Amino acid sequence: MRELRQLFALMVSSKRKYVDPSRAVEILKDTFKSNDLQQQDVSEFTHKLLDWLEDAFQVKTEEERDGEKPKNPMVELFYGRFLAVGMHEGKKFENSEMFGQYPLQVNGFKDLHECLEAAMVEGEIESLQAENSANSAKSGQEHWFTALPPVLTFELSRFEFNQALGRPEKIHHKLEFPSVLYMDRYMDKNREITRIKREEIRRLKDHLTVLQQRLERYLSYGSGPKRFPLADVLQYALEFASSKPVCTSPVDDVETAPPGTTTAPQTTARQESPMEQGPLAPTEAPCTPPLQRPVVHKPFTQSRVPPEIPMHPAPRHITEDELRVLEGCLHRWRMEVENDTRDLQESIARLHRTIDLMYTDKTMMQVPYRLHAVLVHEGQANAGHYWAYIHDHHHERWMKYNDIAVTKSSWEELERDSFGGYRNASAYCLMYINDTERYLIEEEFDKETGQILTGMNTLPCDLKEYVRDDNRRFEKELQEWDAQQEKKAQQEKMEIHTTQREPTGASTSVQGKELEYLEQPSAKDPSKVCEGDTARTVSKAATEYEDRGPEAALQAVMLTPTMQGIIMAISKARNVYDRHGPEAGFFKAFTAEYSRLVRLAQEDTTLENDNRLKHVVVYFLHNEAPKKIIERTLLEQFADRNLNFDERCRSVMKIARAKLELIKPKEVNMEEYEKWHHEYRMFREMTVCVMIGLELFQKKSYNEALMYLIHAYQYNKELLSKGIYRGHDEELMSHYRRECLLKLNEHAAALFESGDDQEVEEGLTTMNELVVPCLPLLLVDEMEEKDIVAVEDMRNRWCSYLGQEMEPNLQEKLTDFLPKLLDCSTEIKAFRELPKLPSFSTHELCERFARVMASLSRTPADGR
Repeated sequence: MRELRQLFALMVSSKRKYVDPSRAVEILKDTFKSNDLQQQDVSEFTHKLLDWLEDAFQVKTEEERDGEKPKNPMVELFYGRFLAVGMHEGKKFENSEMFGQYPLQVNGFKDLHECLEAAMVEGEIESLQAENSANSAKSGQEHWFTALPPVLTFELSRFEFNQALGRPEKIHHKLEFPSVLYMDRYMDKNREITRIKREEIRRLKDHLTVLQQRLERYLSYGSGPKRFPLADVLQYALEFASSKPVCTSPVDDVETAPPGTTTAPQTTARQESPMEQGPLAPTEAPCTPPLQRPVVHKPFTQSRVPPEIPMHPAPRHITEDELRVLEGCLHRWRMEVENDTRDLQESIARLHRTIDLMYTDKTMMQVPYRLHAVLVHEGQANAGHYWAYIHDHHHERWMKYNDIAVTKSSWEELERDSFGGYRNASAYCLMYINDTERYLIEEEFDKETGQILTGMNTLPCDLKEYVRDDNRRFEKELQEWDAQQEKKAQQEKMEIHTTQREPTGASTSVQGKELEYLEQPSAKDPSKVCEGDTARTVSKAATEYEDRGPEAALQAVMLTPTMQGIIMAISKARNVYDRHGPEAGFFKAFTAEYSRLVRLAQEDTTLENDNRLKHVVVYFLHNEAPKKIIERTLLEQFADRNLNFDERCRSVMKIARAKLELIKPKEVNMEEYEKWHHEYRMFREMTVCVMIGLELFQKKSYNEALMYLIHAYQYNKELLSKGIYRGHDEELMSHYRRECLLKLNEHAAALFESGDDQEVEEGLTTMNELVVPCLPLLLVDEMEEKDIVAVEDMRNRWCSYLGQEMEPNLQEKLTDFLPKLLDCSTEIKAFRELPKLPSFSTHELCERFARVMASLSRTPADGR
């Protein structure tokens, strides 16, 4: 009791995302295990739990009793009483009994009222209502509620033991239940009126049965195994009689011809065809044999039925008078049958309405109970998954409580998952609350201020302190976690700083080598400049520059977009350089390049054209990086040592390096500078990740695609946590991560269904190594409702196998696998590491990423 009390207090006021119930669960497991170490089924567990809580309250109340009879809150809330009235071997009896959960049989009933009616009457009870039946040997009893609890719980028995198979089975058929249940008809105070109404309903149902049997004879006419609606039979007969008569046998013209000959089709003049003589032609007239024509061998059309032969049966001999009489009779009979069928259907509908309205008068709608919670089980008798729907009375909406995921729901979703008949999910427990007892759902108010009490304020002092202590522990855990992350980030920064900084002590060292997105083109690509060939390439570019201008120089060396922008800016500043000197030329070029990048940043960014990939400064501008960091980044690009085409470029480079030397350490926070550039590297790596993942997804290489999409989503989420322009479209990445997992699940399930040992093993390996480790990533964010639904769909697919016949070894493998799949922990499990990402030049990355995004637009997935 103490553990549950603390658990519920944490659920009310904890700062944690969810509460870990392990301590309470362990106590319950140890207490409720039976002697043979088998766990109790859910109904027996609930009965024992209520009994245990009742005993715990009883001990407390007896300790505090002060002359008055103590009240047990468990009894007050969950227990009611009913009167058992009956007769046993001719002797009447009447007993008052207490009940908690009221058990109801599901099999054979379509709704909750039918279940209740059956549960309230046992055996033959006609003698109970007879005054002079003392000597009757009949036995039976009725239950009448004398006191209903504020919380009325119905236990739906959806499990039965299959004697033939020697195992329990779950009943999956549909059982409807209302959102508001009126209990008046089951109350002892309404015993007499209810008996009268039940007798009337019984009479109406007997009449209904007779009418339904008559209607069935009209709708399923015939004496053989196949039966048809009588109106259709008469219509078919009428259509047959009205068809044009023929005088040839249906097999005459399609008999197999002797070798070397062929049966010629009826190709004479149309007036010779019996079909053209009309349906009123005299039946005595001899049929004119068709004229023969030379045999022509047609291998692909020889066996076709001659076109003049009717494609449906027709009478061969019928007179006009016969047809007229027959048509009249069949038409009249069909109209009579249709009228009779319609009258029967209307009478049946009226009887159904009368029965449905039997208890709708005001006197029988005085005890309303509103549905408060539905407990759902999905799976079979021996395994499955549980969740609950609970009504939020203050916001008038249904909420789905699925382990740590709590999401908004609807009555439609509740119906689908709880009524049964859909997948293997159905309700096993219904909790109704008395709609007139408003204290059950009303807010608590402060007696002094009159304000609504919420959260911590609703708890007594000892629980407030308990929750505060837990919240303090949680805050300490967060601080430790933040410290670990900070330490990890520092280590990563030091590694980057150590491995990527140029080994030179000069204060004017440029970070182009450190910042790989200011890439020196790869030596593997002959169309790009590589660091080892810088001198030769620059010499060639210088010649082109002097002879044909800057554009020719750029084309000659195919420099990176970053260097292209710098050189074009210097070219535009040529006049200023020549007139006012190198310093003025540098400022003109610097301003021109900065303006170009600002315009680029102001352009609309689309999936197919993401300017942030084209230049680091564009990314910084999008995300409002400090101006000093942007300026230093651009200065370092102007100070790049490869900017050595001619005297003008060399002069600009020297001025840029001099400017860098003049920047004091206090003016630019180098630690912040490193963070911004590290973030941009992460952005590019994430872009490569998602690009490769989507390419593999489109090639249906889902195994390989998953790891790229998983890592890309995580990197992207981390970036987006710092700003909305620091990553890519989260919804798109979430969609393809989810779709990839669903595709893998579908493939693994198909392999399992094959039954082949090797394929089954492959399917389970895919689930265990790829799908299952990734599920916590989909469950960790309760706002991603589509992800949660996807996880449920994957689980449902595997749970549906529980009730199917399969080999014992497959059953054993499935039983071993399901607990892993149904584990709802959000602890991130280890999954495959990402292979080393290939390096791309800026031009290659932009072009390839745009191509992938464009292909997604052309081939939308699931309507995206």
